[in-house]
Amino acid sequence: MFTIGQVSEMFHIPISTLRYYDKEGLFPGLERTSGIRRFGETELEALRVIECLKQSGLEIKDIKRFMQWCCEGSGTYPQRKALFEHQRQVVEGQIRQLERTLAMIDFKCWYYGQAIRDGNEDRIRAMMPDHLPPEIQKLYDDARNSGRKPDSPEEIA
Repeated sequence: MFTIGQVSEMFHIPISTLRYYDKEGLFPGLERTSGIRRFGETELEALRVIECLKQSGLEIKDIKRFMQWCCEGSGTYPQRKALFEHQRQVVEGQIRQLERTLAMIDFKCWYYGQAIRDGNEDRIRAMMPDHLPPEIQKLYDDARNSGRKPDSPEEIA
């Protein structure tokens, strides 16, 4: 069993947040000894799931509903599975957006590296949008991910 302070340190979560989760009913079986919260493996696993769902963008009210489903038993397996399937789609969308962001950052690193080497952007702009080196063209296209090419080189400078 762990105290709230120990759990706070283990998960890098403020004690106030753990108290809030408890108040919201996210740890339904949490033991108390002389008023002191005692976290067992069940609560630690619940906390891992709570943090996962939070990171995926789920709101506390929806996490609370999930935890209530857990208390209701096996009859709620379909709802729980559907929730995780939905959050999987949300996270996959976030990953795609981050990949576009990274492609733009990588493209801009190349772009400005070339501009520094050349002393200006003229040569690079002349290559845009369709005559970039193949690996850079892929970054350029991936950053946009829409198929639309900019109207002018200035749109990406």
